[in-house]
Amino acid sequence: MGELVALYDDTGRPSGQVADRAEVRARNLRHAATAVVVRNGAGEIYVHRRTASKDVYPGLHDFCAGGVLQAGEDPHAAALREVAEELGVTGVPLEPLGEADYADARTRYRAFCFTCAYDGPVTWQPEEVAWGAWVTPQRLLGMLGEVPFVPDSPALLGGWLRTLAGPAPS
Repeated sequence: MGELVALYDDTGRPSGQVADRAEVRARNLRHAATAVVVRNGAGEIYVHRRTASKDVYPGLHDFCAGGVLQAGEDPHAAALREVAEELGVTGVPLEPLGEADYADARTRYRAFCFTCAYDGPVTWQPEEVAWGAWVTPQRLLGMLGEVPFVPDSPALLGGWLRTLAGPAPS
């Protein structure tokens, strides 16, 4: 048996059931995941492209690090684990951005969203990240219409990103 994932109910709370990650993906079972936006001191956001081997949204760009909560795992702890695994970001406090639900034909989950400030080196996990760069919030908004992005991060945090970017130049 592979990684066990906590299942969530329609109210966004743990159902008390668990399933193998492969079953969660195959049956599109409702679970929980984290999303962490990493920002540097200049206010830039780290954007990365997922590897072609990812089980959901392979090869697409993302502005969140994150992943599925393991059975019994606290969302804050999961967010710290995921941002460390994917980008090598450690030793930073997380600021909660809130919780929201996301669903499409490939995945259904309760999202626990965070941001953090980080000015250290970014070290990709080669199995998960193929490319990355720091970009301004304004540039990121432009990129969303130019290159293929995962659908969930913009859906969950697009409003926050637009507020961060400020008004469009006239």
